[in-house]
Amino acid sequence: MKRYRPSEPQTRRISILGREFAMPRSRGLRVGLGVALCILGLLGFLPVLGFWMIPLGLLILSHEFHVVRRVRRKLIVWWERRKRPSG
Repeated sequence: MKRYRPSEPQTRRISILGREFAMPRSRGLRVGLGVALCILGLLGFLPVLGFWMIPLGLLILSHEFHVVRRVRRKLIVWWERRKRPSG
């Protein structure tokens, strides 16, 4: 287990389907990557590109912008309530 050292900048990580991936350290690069994935995801009908890029871009942007983060959290709560058996 790696210990946090105050002199080292903390690496941002993103968790997708139980696996963790490191995101770029630069905020501008993270925002650019998230926006590019969302825009290119709109062209999902073309080969190679796909509509899967839109949620991935929004997930990356949710680490930078509170509005996107709030919507993501509401979606997670809604999904968990929907999965729970009623009774």
